[in-house]
Amino acid sequence: MVVRIQSVHFTADQKLINFIQKKMDKLDTFYDRVVDADVYLKLENTNTRENKIVEIKVNVPGNDLVVKKIASSFEEATDLCTEVLSRQLRKEKEKVKMA
Repeated sequence: MVVRIQSVHFTADQKLINFIQKKMDKLDTFYDRVVDADVYLKLENTNTRENKIVEIKVNVPGNDLVVKKIASSFEEATDLCTEVLSRQLRKEKEKVKMA
């Protein structure tokens, strides 16, 4: 799967990029017709610890799946996003099977 990662107003280190790529590659096991994905990493300017935002947009034929999560680390937010996306991709696969 082609994954484009964009970090807004900061530079993401290679370790974080590799972690996200690995998580996104696992999504192929749930639905093999995923075209590509865009991952946006943002820092929210607040005083709370939970200020890391990960937004993932997955393109599948005929649909776009978008998930946005806020957590205290980008890794945690990525985990939350991929859990939701795995459920959504399973549902998408079931819809295709039914049709």
